[in-house]
Amino acid sequence: MGSMDEYPSSRKQSHQQQQSTIRSKLKLVLLLVSSNLLTIYLFSSSSPLSFRWSDHVPVIHLWDSQSLLRELNSTQLRLSQAQSQLSDLRRRLLTSNSLLETLLTELGRIRGGASNSDEELSGELKLAVGPHKLPLGFTSQLDTDELYPSLGAACRRFQDELAQYMNYPIGGECPVDDIFAQHLMLKGCEPLPRRRCHPKSPSGYIPPAPFPSSLWSIPPDTSIVWEPYTCKNYSCLVNRGKAKGSYDCKDCFDLAGREKTRWLFDNGGLDYSIDNVLSLRPPGTIRIGLDIGGGSGTFAARMRERNITIVTSSMNFDGPFNSFIASRGLVPLHISVANRLPFFDHTLDIVHSMHVLSNWIPDLVLEFALFDIFRVLRPGGLFWLDHFFCVGKEMNSTYVPMFDRIGFRKLRWDAGRKLDRGIEKNEWYLSALLEKPMT
Repeated sequence: MGSMDEYPSSRKQSHQQQQSTIRSKLKLVLLLVSSNLLTIYLFSSSSPLSFRWSDHVPVIHLWDSQSLLRELNSTQLRLSQAQSQLSDLRRRLLTSNSLLETLLTELGRIRGGASNSDEELSGELKLAVGPHKLPLGFTSQLDTDELYPSLGAACRRFQDELAQYMNYPIGGECPVDDIFAQHLMLKGCEPLPRRRCHPKSPSGYIPPAPFPSSLWSIPPDTSIVWEPYTCKNYSCLVNRGKAKGSYDCKDCFDLAGREKTRWLFDNGGLDYSIDNVLSLRPPGTIRIGLDIGGGSGTFAARMRERNITIVTSSMNFDGPFNSFIASRGLVPLHISVANRLPFFDHTLDIVHSMHVLSNWIPDLVLEFALFDIFRVLRPGGLFWLDHFFCVGKEMNSTYVPMFDRIGFRKLRWDAGRKLDRGIEKNEWYLSALLEKPMT
């Protein structure tokens, strides 16, 4: 048995053990509270990554119960504030959800309006636009079970005009609306939808002259319908070059006039000859090409005489240009200069354009067109830019940098003054022979 001196020491040890137990329990309680607070914060805070421990974890003084109580009170206050912040966050979330629902509803309305625009179409136009289910179902070649007929996206902006264009007796005669249809094309409604009617046939039709005499023959007046045009016969068109007034390609129907000598002679300046251009390539390697805005088709005729096939794009600006080209035994293409060229990449040997590609075209549209020419030419293909018109200051500031951006290689480059309206106008022509690089 111990002595009385040992009793105070035993009581002291027992008291210390009780304090240690209490402290351990308090630690467990505080640890539980702290972990709960941390969990609440992490799942309620809008910015967990910006969490600051010092702002939310109490400074615990286990040796001071009063300080501990104060820290617990402070923690309770902060918890209350956190709950208030959580309520505010929930309120903001509800507001955001409401705004998102409104946005989705508006997007749905817009999409619904776009789809409803098809519903608003009626009659022949709706049938032409489609889509149409493929009879044999899904095909892997097209990756679809539907066929969508081509229709220019801009046509949707002119639905009244489009409905007028598609108003005709099915299987009957189409309206003579060539000019109306061309106006739609120039508005960007290209391609127009197909129609189930027959174009009006010329009265007393006479077939064209046989090839090759057709290249330089004026076709019979009964070969076309004259209703859309000011002139009502070819004699009028041939003599239009001598008449007053401004017309597109004014004298190019006169095959016995200036057309007869075009591209036959090279003056060492702006006028290049076809034979000099072809001499830059081995015989027979220039085979197919395109003439952009080729008027009545004389460039294609000259090339056809050299066994080269040229497709001529042209519009019918108060004259039957496409019909005239076809009567000569050449291939016409009725598209505007703004249209993407309907040829695959790297397929043409030569592209030519005279007067059409000039500064009347907006710079950005022109640059797109030039890149499209680059696209369809094969490597080593030739782009013959013939009498490109511009004002003097535009030459170096706008067009030379533009051609440099396209990436053509210059084989020939000639600039000269255009003087018919006076030297003070500072107007210039540029003729150039450009090559698409081989690599």
